[in-house]
Amino acid sequence: MKTNISLLIAIIFISTSAMAQKYITKNGSINFFSSTPVENIEALNNQVNAALDTETGDFVFKVLIKSFKFEKALMQEHFNENYMESHKFPNAMFVGKVENQVDIDFSKPGKYQAKIKGRLTIHGVTRDISESGTFEVENDAIQGTSKFMVKVADYDIRIPKTVVNNIAEEIEVTVNVKLMPL
Repeated sequence: MKTNISLLIAIIFISTSAMAQKYITKNGSINFFSSTPVENIEALNNQVNAALDTETGDFVFKVLIKSFKFEKALMQEHFNENYMESHKFPNAMFVGKVENQVDIDFSKPGKYQAKIKGRLTIHGVTRDISESGTFEVENDAIQGTSKFMVKVADYDIRIPKTVVNNIAEEIEVTVNVKLMPL
């Protein structure tokens, strides 16, 4: 796992200058929530790796699928074995850019709206996405947050007909990372 993290950080910063300011975390969080008439489904992953280069706007996330924790063990088992097939597709990943990074003063404390664009890979399927979020610049860190919807069908996640009413077609995803200087 440490090799993967090092490789991830090296890839994002390979083309940037030594003067660029880089921020990382190994314990960001991603929460997802879906609501259906039968039951709500929610899971949390506190082992999210992320890296941000404030000079170029390069932004990367890597998520180990098996690290999502559910209230019910059976939900977690079904999520990993039947829906996400985490043995075949162990990670989800986002590689992109902060599109409006020139409008964000990463050297000055404050709250800034961000436009993020890139490629999201889930369940072996990669799609272009464009979402909004917030960066809150603090004296020693950058807090990044975003909330967006993901369509299950867009990532070839198959829901058996017997439980199709138990799983929402769209899942609300909330990202929260506290990035520290590298």
